[in-house]
Amino acid sequence: MDAHSILAYVLVAAIAIASPGPATLMAINNSLAYGPRSALWSSLGNACGLFCLSAAAMLGLGALLASSEWMFNVVKIAGAGYLFYLGAKQLFKKTPMLAADGLADQKVSKPSRLKLFKSAFLTAATNPKATMFFSALFPQFIDQSAALLPQFLLLTSIFMGLSLTSLSLYAALASRAKGVLKRPRFSLWVSRAVGSTFIFFGAAILTMRRQGA
Repeated sequence: MDAHSILAYVLVAAIAIASPGPATLMAINNSLAYGPRSALWSSLGNACGLFCLSAAAMLGLGALLASSEWMFNVVKIAGAGYLFYLGAKQLFKKTPMLAADGLADQKVSKPSRLKLFKSAFLTAATNPKATMFFSALFPQFIDQSAALLPQFLLLTSIFMGLSLTSLSLYAALASRAKGVLKRPRFSLWVSRAVGSTFIFFGAAILTMRRQGA
């Protein structure tokens, strides 16, 4: 791979990553609810999920999903179902996402690092759109005459690094805005908006069709 191809890949990947999606929403949600350090663990989980998806794309899973309707639907329903679960969890939350000044002394139940990591990993790993994206993107930049493994590791590392940077920026911005969102009623509406957006992303996945279908 030459420098021109790598630069073009970075630009395409950066544009795709900067577009808000379920991972972005999760990073913002965790940053608001538990702090930017907690968002880091979900961002790492998302990056590991992306690594698995890129590996699957290299191994031909993307082509298999494109050719097998039932397998595509299984992955699609699993991904949408998990996002619906996350959305419902936020919608039916009884306590506000952010602690109000009068509730500052109450203990906030904070999920473990592993739970934050696993939740983001599952959100990324069950997204068929990402698998199809990797399957379509990689062949455009990989030199078929050269060794594939080093190229795969380079492209995937770049994508993971850009994803971590983007999610960290979103989490930091959300943390900066936290002071404005501390009113209990407004906080409750933020939780509802987050839950509704997760459900919207799940519904969007359900409407996906196989390429060529």
